[in-house]
Amino acid sequence: MYKKYEELLKRRGITSYQVSKDTGIGQNTLSQWKTGRSNPKLEKLKILANYFGVSIEYFLEDTTEPVQ
Repeated sequence: MYKKYEELLKRRGITSYQVSKDTGIGQNTLSQWKTGRSNPKLEKLKILANYFGVSIEYFLEDTTEPVQ
């Protein structure tokens, strides 16, 4: 999931800090996802999906198909 998140950050040219600021998802939470210490709950995935304009399934699928 986090690799897809990083790809979306790269495509948009933004940082996790900006995502945290815009979505209200704490930087600590994002950091825990990155390190694998925790996984995002459905509520947070919905927020990220809406923010990036992708489906929740995009984060859940094993494929790394590019975002349109």
